[in-house]
Amino acid sequence: MSYEVTVEPTGDVIEVEEGQTILDAALRQGVWLPFACGHGTCATCKCQVVEGDVDLGNASPFALMDMERDEGKVLACCAMPESDLVIEADIDVDPDFAGYPVRDFVGTVTDIVDLSPTIKGITFALDDDMEFQAGQYVNLRIPGVEGTRAFSIANKPSDSRALELHVRLVANGAGTTWLHESLQVGDTLDVSGPYGQFFVRKSDEQGAIFIAGGSGLSSPQSMILDMLEEGDKREIYLFQGARNVAELYNRELFEALDQQHANFHYIPALNEPQEDENWTGFKGFVHEAAIKYFDNHFSGHKAYLCGPPPMIDAAITALMQGRLFERDIHMERFLTAADGAEEQTRSALFKRI
Repeated sequence: MSYEVTVEPTGDVIEVEEGQTILDAALRQGVWLPFACGHGTCATCKCQVVEGDVDLGNASPFALMDMERDEGKVLACCAMPESDLVIEADIDVDPDFAGYPVRDFVGTVTDIVDLSPTIKGITFALDDDMEFQAGQYVNLRIPGVEGTRAFSIANKPSDSRALELHVRLVANGAGTTWLHESLQVGDTLDVSGPYGQFFVRKSDEQGAIFIAGGSGLSSPQSMILDMLEEGDKREIYLFQGARNVAELYNRELFEALDQQHANFHYIPALNEPQEDENWTGFKGFVHEAAIKYFDNHFSGHKAYLCGPPPMIDAAITALMQGRLFERDIHMERFLTAADGAEEQTRSALFKRI
């Protein structure tokens, strides 16, 4: 049995199977609903039921309070229809969003490399072509680990049968530990995707500033490779932050791109370089490198930030102080299960993103 759910104000109509959540059905049919955690704790996907009956599912009482339940509010990531529904959602879809439907894939591991002492590059061959926008992510099902784990796609969309992920080892992280210590070439994992609203706004011709830290390089790598492959002529800047040279992975790739493309500029920054590394580049945090390079004047650009929350917050502060505002800043914060499921994925400095 399935139910018909009408999503207002867009008027989109989706079919939801019995036992399926509204969010899962929407994403798999190319209908975007806002969400973040995906398991009922952050309230990003909260919407209003206008008509029909619904099972609230495992929604956290902190994300969906008793008063809100009485008012007919639900969390789309948990709610399952019990009849045909009409819901109202706070939808603000960017015109550059392609809206590729989420699909299921089987990925066979073809390569595992050590990118840094803490990050592995894992490449899969998919059983079918995956359409995605550079910057989006996938969910992996990992043996013995409850739920799924999200990882950004590092390859460009034209490599539609390949999937490259950069996986940082998280202390006491069941998922990343298994991927680092147990995964072998030839193994298969279930993959679903694409997910996310992190992508280049190609209709905006302003220069693009990418600020990345740690394994947060994966999304910018995909986005930059895609832009250069398409012959994008805007000025593109990549600020990559790391602790030391050993952690500054894929440096050779971006140095080569800097030489090959006059409109691409690579600026690495190390905040704790070792004395024996003879580092002659920028010393300090990655947002400080951006401030120095642009002399604290960022207006006239789009900024794309990807990395751990402290880096994201520092970069947002720097950009806004340098006269770049919310509409031109896009971000993907790298949260892990260890960061706490109830933490919001948006910066406190922002109203919307």
